[in-house]
Amino acid sequence: MAQENKDNAGFSLPDPAAPAAPASPETTTVPDTGAHTASTGFETEPAAVLAAENTGSRDLLIGGAILLVLFIVFFLAKNAYANGLVAKKLPPNKANASAWWLFIFLASAATGVVLAGVNAARFMAPVIIGPIAVVALASLLLTFTASRK
Repeated sequence: MAQENKDNAGFSLPDPAAPAAPASPETTTVPDTGAHTASTGFETEPAAVLAAENTGSRDLLIGGAILLVLFIVFFLAKNAYANGLVAKKLPPNKANASAWWLFIFLASAATGVVLAGVNAARFMAPVIIGPIAVVALASLLLTFTASRK
């Protein structure tokens, strides 16, 4: 019986007898010519830019699954919160409205955290995280104002 050669796409260590890899352009030294330029600190490497823009579908799928589980947990917490408010003699319609605002707060906060975990360089931009934060803060405020008698 012949043994098949399988390709392994996983991590592998280099041969110990292999010669050292050539130095990368970042680690080579450049002779000092005396001309120096001021650094602004905003220079980025092309590899860093590509890593910031490239989010794998696997990462997005895992983030979506985490959000789905969290939304189910938040929905159960919403129901418990509404039942607790009704037990404190708050009218059911006000308790339910307050509980939905709590759900929106928890969902938006979790969405921001999961997006930051999936690809912080891409999703922590003010254009994306700003509206999520505004919705979270507004719904938190409405959670407490809707639960007043």
